[in-house]
Amino acid sequence: MNKKFFVAVLVIGMIALPLSAAAQVEVGEYGTSFGLGTADLESTVISIVQWALGFLGLIAVIFILYGGFTWMTAGGNEDKISTAKKIITAAVIGLIVILLAWAIVTFVVGQANDLTT
Repeated sequence: MNKKFFVAVLVIGMIALPLSAAAQVEVGEYGTSFGLGTADLESTVISIVQWALGFLGLIAVIFILYGGFTWMTAGGNEDKISTAKKIITAAVIGLIVILLAWAIVTFVVGQANDLTT
C-alpha cells in the first residue's frame, strides 16, 4: 500500500509540475515561442529528443534517490539492501543507456544533415 501510494504521488507530481511551469509561458501560434515552428528539421528533432531523454534522465535520477532512500532506511535488513542495490544498479544502467541514445541520435542527425547539404 505504501509503495503504491508513493509511486502514485510521484507520478502525479511529475505530471503536475511541468504543467504548472508551462502555464507561465505564452505559447505562440504553432509553438513558435519555443523555436520549433521556425527551426530546421535537425534542430527540431534534436530538441524533441533532448526533451524526451531529459525527462527519462529525471526519472532515472528519481529511481537512484529512491534506491538510496530504501538502502538508508533498511536498518540492516539484507533483503531491503539487496533490493536497493538492484534499484540503483538498474537506474545507473538506464542513465548510461539514455546518454548513449542521446549520443547516437545527435551523431546520426548530424551525419544525415551533412549528407543533405
